[in-house]
Amino acid sequence: MTAILGISGFYHDSAAALVIDGEIIAAAQEERFTRRKHESGFPKQAIAYCLAEAGLTDSQLDYVGFYEKPLLKFDRLLQTYLAVAPRGYRSFATAIPLWLKEKLHVSRIIRRELGQRFQKRVVFTGHHQAHAASAFFPSPFDEAAILTIDGVGEWSTASFGSGRGNRIELTNELRFPHSLGLLYSAFTQYCGFKVDSGEYKLMGLAPYGQPVFADRIRQKLVDIKPDGSLRLDMQYFDYCSGLTMINRRFEDLFGQPKRKPEGGLTQHYKDIAASIQLVTEEVLLRMAEHVHRLTGQKRLCLAGGVALNCVANGRLRREGPFDDLWIQPAAGDAGGALGAALLIWHQLLDKPQEFRAGDTMHGSLLGPEFTESQIEESLREAEAVFRTTADEAELFQQTASFLAAGKVVGWFQGRMEFGPRALGNRSILGDPRDPQMQSRMNQKIKFRESFRPFAPAVLAEHTEDHFEMDGIAESPYMLLTTQVRSELPAITHVDGSARVQTVDTSRNPRFANLLKEFLRQTGCPVLINTSFNVRGEPIVRTPAEAYRCFMRTDMDALVIGNRILLKDEQPAATRDRLRSEQNPLGDD
Repeated sequence: MTAILGISGFYHDSAAALVIDGEIIAAAQEERFTRRKHESGFPKQAIAYCLAEAGLTDSQLDYVGFYEKPLLKFDRLLQTYLAVAPRGYRSFATAIPLWLKEKLHVSRIIRRELGQRFQKRVVFTGHHQAHAASAFFPSPFDEAAILTIDGVGEWSTASFGSGRGNRIELTNELRFPHSLGLLYSAFTQYCGFKVDSGEYKLMGLAPYGQPVFADRIRQKLVDIKPDGSLRLDMQYFDYCSGLTMINRRFEDLFGQPKRKPEGGLTQHYKDIAASIQLVTEEVLLRMAEHVHRLTGQKRLCLAGGVALNCVANGRLRREGPFDDLWIQPAAGDAGGALGAALLIWHQLLDKPQEFRAGDTMHGSLLGPEFTESQIEESLREAEAVFRTTADEAELFQQTASFLAAGKVVGWFQGRMEFGPRALGNRSILGDPRDPQMQSRMNQKIKFRESFRPFAPAVLAEHTEDHFEMDGIAESPYMLLTTQVRSELPAITHVDGSARVQTVDTSRNPRFANLLKEFLRQTGCPVLINTSFNVRGEPIVRTPAEAYRCFMRTDMDALVIGNRILLKDEQPAATRDRLRSEQNPLGDD
C-alpha cells in the first residue's frame, strides 16, 4: 500500500487530499473546518479528516505532496517588487517577513504539523502541474489535451500540454504579470466584489448588461493574440505592487470610480461585467483552438480558477474545437492538493493509469459523513425536534411533498462535496417552477444579492427535455451553462441560461431517488440546488452547523440523514436566539 497526502495552502482555499494506491480516498477544504471562507492557513483539520477516513496515522504516509514550489514563487515576488520599487514598499514590508518566517519553510511546517512522525519525502510540484494532474488523471480520458488557466502560480498564469496514460507534459505557458485570471479579478474589484471570492458574482451579473466596453478592453487594456496569449497594459493595474488590483487610470478609462461594496449596481457596472465576460470567453476559445491545433487531441481537460467560469465553459463546449471536455470540479487551488498527490503516484512513481468507464472523482463526494447515531446525538444536543422516517421511501415521499408544496428544504446527506459546488449532499432545495422562489431564496435564506441565479439539478435521463445540451452527454459537476427549454422560472437566468447539474444513480443514488420521487409527484424532474450556507459562511459540514443555518433562515424543513425537522416545530427559544445572531455580509 502506498499512501500519498496532497496539500494546498498559504494563499487561499487550503485543502488536503489522500490517494492510496492511485484511488482518491478523501479530500476536503480547510474552510469547512475552521468556518473561515477561503481559509488560507495550513490545512491541519482537513489532513486529520483525510487520515481518519482511511484509518491511517501520519507515520503511515509514504509521501506528502505540496501543490507549488515556494522558492520559485518567492523568486517571482522578489523580482516583481524590485521591478516596481519604490512602489509596493508597504506590501513588501508585510509580505517578506511572512515568507522568511513561514512560507519558505513548507517542508519544515509539514513535518511539524504532522507531529514529526512523518519522516519520508515531501515533494513540491509546480502549481500548474498540480492543476494539470488534477484535471487529467481523474478524467475519463486515456489521452487528452490539458489547459490550465488561473491568476498566477509561481510564474505561470496559464499552461497547456497533453496527457497520455500515466504521464502529463506541459509544453507552453503564459507568464506573470500577463494573466486572464488577474484581468478578470481586476474587473471583479472594479465592480465592488471581493477578489479571489466574488468572480462568479461578476459572471452572474454579466447577463444584465451589454458588452459595450469590450472594444475598450481589447484596445486599451489587453492585446489578445490569435493563439489566445495576451499582454496587459500594466499602467492600468497595481497588483504587481501588491496593494490593489487597479488604479485611478483604470477607473478613468471607464469613466466611473470602482463600485463600493454593497453599493448600487447601476447599468454601468452591469455593462462592465458583460464586457469582460465576453472578452474572457473570446480568449478561452482562442486558447482552446490553439491547443487543439498544436496537440492534435480531440478531448480537453481543464483546471485552474478560470475553469470555474461555467458560462465560458458552456460556450467552449458548444463552439470550441474539441469533441469532449472534462473539468476538475475543484478546479481552483483546493484541487491542487489532489493534483499533487496524483502527480506523485503516476509520474514520480510511474504507476499506470487504470482503465475506467467514467471519471474517478466519486461524484466529488469525498468529504466527511456522519452516521445516523451521530446525527441523532447532535440534534438532541441542540434540543431539536425531529422525527425519524421508517425507510428511504418514506423519506423521499415526505421531502418531495414538502418541495411540491413550495417549501424550501435543507438537504444534508452522506459525504460532503469537495470543491465550491453543492452537488446534492450539502444542498438547499426548492421547486424551480415557482416564479417567486428565486427571490425568496436569495433574500430570506441565502441573504445575498437579488441578481444571483440558482442552478438546476435534473435527472440525467430527462436533461434534454428541459435543457439545450447541444450534444453534451452530462454535466454532473455544475460547470457548464446551457439554455433552458421548459418553463422553470426559478432557475432560468435573465439570458435564458442555467448552470445545469445532471444527476444519476451511479454518482449520487439518494439525490437521484429524491428527484425521481419529485418527478412522480409533480411531473418535473428538476429541483433548485444551491449550497447549504448563508452569505459569508462556508458550506455546512456537520449536522450541528446544518441545524444552526436552518434555524437562522426561512428554510421550512431540514432533512438530515433519515431525520426530518420542521421549522414551526422547533423550540421558540432556540429560534429566537439563533435568529438574533448577526447575519454575515461577506462574500459567499
